[in-house]
Parts: sequence; C-alpha cells; structure tokens
Amino acid sequence: MPICFFIGHRDTPDSVMPLLESEIERHIALCRVNEFIVGNRGSFDRLVAQALGKAKRHYPEIRLTLLLAYYNPNKPVVLPAYFDDSLYPGEMEFVPRRAAIIRVNRYMIQHSHYLIAYDKGSIGNTKNLVKYARCRAEKGLICITNLADQI
Repeated sequence: MPICFFIGHRDTPDSVMPLLESEIERHIALCRVNEFIVGNRGSFDRLVAQALGKAKRHYPEIRLTLLLAYYNPNKPVVLPAYFDDSLYPGEMEFVPRRAAIIRVNRYMIQHSHYLIAYDKGSIGNTKNLVKYARCRAEKGLICITNLADQI
C-alpha cells in the first residue's frame, strides 16, 4: 500500500494550496497512493489537512492518518475532519520531547514511498529532513516532490 508523507515550513503561505491539491490528486490518480500521513504542526500541515479533506470527498477510499510527535495517554487525540486514524510510532516513546518532531519525521521518511514537501532551501529542520529524504531517493527508496520548485 503506497504511503505519502508531507514535510514543509511552518510558515508556508496559503498560495501553495492549488499546487498541493494538484500534487495530491496526481499521487492518487497516477501513483496509486491510497494512504496519506501528515503531522499537525504549522501552516503547511494545516494546508495539507485541508487539501486531504477535500480529496477524501472525491476519493473516499483513501486513508488519512494524523502523525503524532507527542502522545499523552490521558488526553484523547482529536482528529481533523475526514481523517481515519492517528499514528504514534512506538519507538518515539523514549525520545526526548525536544527531538520528537525531527525523529518522527525521519521515521516517516524511512517508512514512506512518496514525500510531498515545501522546502525553500532555507536553514532549518525542513531543509535537513528533505536532504535526508534525497539521500534515500538516490537509492530508489522514496520519490520526492518539492512544491517550492514549482513556484
């Protein structure tokens, strides 16, 4: 089952939405992706959740999963509209909180077939994570689409 993951800057502008919707559509129709996983931090993740919700109305068979970097068993997880489930990788349990977001994103890069990113190449975690994904792409382990390259 092909999995697509998303990584982008927390200050991604809303103007990226048409490109994002188009790429999600392309991944469903051409790449046969049927599972999408996204975090819940920053504007890029918010845009992705909105675009996936719209796609789910047209493709009810796709599966939408919310990736959690932190987990509190005493606090219920509230899923965005149209989402099917949440994911908190078991190996994250002992990761220090300050490293959790980076580690959970690396985990998903290792376990995904596709990555849709918004990386402007500036300094930061997004740049480093996309660089890590590119190393995996060179080995044929993941396919990357960077929306910033299309602007």
